[in-house]
Amino acid sequence: MLPAAAREYRKLPESTKERVRSTIDALAVDPRPRGATKLAGRDDFRVRVGDYRVVYAVDEARDAVIVARIAHRREVYRR
Repeated sequence: MLPAAAREYRKLPESTKERVRSTIDALAVDPRPRGATKLAGRDDFRVRVGDYRVVYAVDEARDAVIVARIAHRREVYRR
């Protein structure tokens, strides 16, 4: 998890944190679960957790999932 994603995670409501944590843990087993969407023009994927989105990349060489962003759906794609 990137530092920015960790900060965003800490700011989430407690009920949402639990759901996001279980989703991230599941990505370790299956990095492209049903419902994950590849973002257009990028190598990242996103998965929905209620009104929140987890944006992540899959590093095949290191066999790792890198969580880049966790945010509300209206904020997640803005930079």
